[in-house]
Amino acid sequence: MSETIVSTGQPHPERPVRVLFVCTGNSARSIFAESLLRRVGGDEFDVFSAGTEPRGLNPLTLEVLQDAEYPTDDLRSKSVQQFLGQEFDYVITVCDNARESCPVFPGEHESLHWGYDDPAAVQGTEEERRDAFRKTFLAMGERINQFATLVRRERRERRQAAVPSPQG
Repeated sequence: MSETIVSTGQPHPERPVRVLFVCTGNSARSIFAESLLRRVGGDEFDVFSAGTEPRGLNPLTLEVLQDAEYPTDDLRSKSVQQFLGQEFDYVITVCDNARESCPVFPGEHESLHWGYDDPAAVQGTEEERRDAFRKTFLAMGERINQFATLVRRERRERRQAAVPSPQG
């Protein structure tokens, strides 16, 4: 797993933080990230995922999410083209291929790269493949928790800095 950060601005402290997760197929990693941040972030985050070449949801993605009691009814594979012209606070690529082919989004935002191996590329028994999806989901869960905590802290600090201090 690798990480790259390109900063071009800061999220607005008074509205939900808009986050777009991008991978190639939008079938596993970006779907996991979207689901995880929706649960962890709640109303403080407006979360989406997309693929540079969407392939549809991988059945093992849905199985892992359902096993972890995450809602899956509204999940679908989407093209990154659907989000062009929209502004995001963070655009996060979760695979190296998407990092290379992700379009540029307008406005000020942070571009992050969290490289995860594709669990769909794992060969082996059904249980070995399922285990690869679970491991990716758990690893991404740790990263998402850290990300949400840091973003919340930054927003809180920005709000506090904006409040004039009482003169005594």
